[in-house]
Amino acid sequence: MSAPDTLGYQPGHPWYYLLGGDVLPPKSIRFEVRLEGYKGYRRDEILSAANKAEPQRSQSLRKIRDEVMRSLRLNISRYREVARELHAYRREHADQPLPTCSASVHTSMGLKFSHIYNDFGHLELLDSLPQQVDLFDLLL
Repeated sequence: MSAPDTLGYQPGHPWYYLLGGDVLPPKSIRFEVRLEGYKGYRRDEILSAANKAEPQRSQSLRKIRDEVMRSLRLNISRYREVARELHAYRREHADQPLPTCSASVHTSMGLKFSHIYNDFGHLELLDSLPQQVDLFDLLL
């Protein structure tokens, strides 16, 4: 079986899923983020926090990382739910001609992909920052 022709649409676009595009696993999404060198929409905020003096630097970066990890967990959980909905939608509409507009499940898939993509971008940037010893970590 050959890969579907998504007409150049990428996984962040609803038409990618409407045209039969694959649901990418989170590991593949993170790999794409690394390949593109994407740093996420919070790039400036993260770099600003990284330029603070200690201990504000560590506290700010830890807070951002915690927020990103919480967001990523929620987004991956929802992504899996929507992927199941997409597979059910595809089964139900397998014998029908291609619709002229995307359904909400296609939009949801594109949005969740984009949210996960951004979360991984933030993590990649956070992971790329030079590590500084945090005296508060040594006390734990």
